[in-house]
Amino acid sequence: MTTATAELLTVPEVMARLKLGRSTVYDLIRSRRLTSITIGRARRIPVDAVRDFIHNEIEEAA
Repeated sequence: MTTATAELLTVPEVMARLKLGRSTVYDLIRSRRLTSITIGRARRIPVDAVRDFIHNEIEEAA
């Protein structure tokens, strides 16, 4: 796996990392709380976007 591919996650990978369901992840993408890109018909989420999402959630909870 190259560095470029390792930096992009699929929706199922994000589901597993965040322990969330598919519809919740897509809701986060739709509401722009989780940044994603589309390559052809494939949705990919940068690893940094997942880290930022977690960081923002922790800050909001504090």
